Amino acid sequence: MYSKIWLSKPHFEKEDFEVFKETIVSNWVSTVGPNIASFEKSIESVMGENSKVVALNSGTSAIHLALKLLEIGSGDEVLCQTFTFCATVNPILYCGATPIFIESEKETWNMCPVFLEEAIKDRLKKKCKPKAIVVVDSYGMPAKWDEILAISRKYEIPVIEDAAAALGSMYKGQMCGTFGDFSTLSFNGNKIITTSSGGALICREKYVKERAIYLATQAKIEGSVHGEVGFNYRMSNVLAAIGLEQLTVLEKRVQQRRENHSRYQSLLETLDGFVLQEENNTDFYANFWLNCIRIDTSLISKSVILKAFSKHNIDVRSLWCPLHLQPYLKGALYYGDHYSQVLFKTGLCLPSSSNLTHEEFHRIAQVFTTILK
Repeated sequence: MYSKIWLSKPHFEKEDFEVFKETIVSNWVSTVGPNIASFEKSIESVMGENSKVVALNSGTSAIHLALKLLEIGSGDEVLCQTFTFCATVNPILYCGATPIFIESEKETWNMCPVFLEEAIKDRLKKKCKPKAIVVVDSYGMPAKWDEILAISRKYEIPVIEDAAAALGSMYKGQMCGTFGDFSTLSFNGNKIITTSSGGALICREKYVKERAIYLATQAKIEGSVHGEVGFNYRMSNVLAAIGLEQLTVLEKRVQQRRENHSRYQSLLETLDGFVLQEENNTDFYANFWLNCIRIDTSLISKSVILKAFSKHNIDVRSLWCPLHLQPYLKGALYYGDHYSQVLFKTGLCLPSSSNLTHEEFHRIAQVFTTILK
């Protein structure tokens, strides 16, 4: 039996285990403790001076809080990228709001500015101004931020940036996670750095951060007195300790993922039928959290490839199914040309762990060469 090659596995070193043990011994294991504020400050240092960070228990919680801080609720409309994971849209539904899905453009696979503006104009004609725009830096690839933010400013609609997979990526030298009025990060176990579970909300003002912490800690005023409906969304001190250590190797992890990308470039340029997702130009600097390909299905079927990798115990997965095609979102409004359906039908994510060994990559390469024979 072949050993498992994971799509994106956690990358821990001995220092991570030491800080974990130290935190357990300290008894600061709940959602209070010194590591939480330290982790927030460390992320702020990475992101820059205009970033106020709130450490939370997931990236999904961060999107939900961003929507609540924008006072989005029942009857409101939110424009959302369709080519993304369901955790991007679900918080919109938690708020009782209505998601309207926007197609991706062909270069970054992120929200298409043309269809975004088309949707806004159409909603305004119908006297339904959207309350927010949720844009994703998919698979660690930055969106076309200049164009999207210009539209946001033109129509005065705030942006929530879902940078769950894009920590360490940049657009024109600016870090992903700093473009939205609110931005969110994920530290889930498969992300470029991890706290096992966890996420962060990035605000632009100190008073907004304070309001977010208040809501994330059950809207507690003092003792057992609570001012409104709040949430149990705060990150624990244990997870923050792991995050502090993980953050020290962020640059190294980005370089390791980019080295994986270079290896895939060298492999796939020798094979017919596969197109690797690339940075469009030097404005884009991707962390390549996951390496993604499109398949020429006239040469080989996606199902044949998936079966071949599964046989060798290699974790290769389909690209996302567009949200507007999900059964529970059937009938949702959508603006686009259905390009995300093409990505879903012809696209795959390849193993991209920062600790992917040369031996593991050789096994992956062998499967690629075998399936084309």
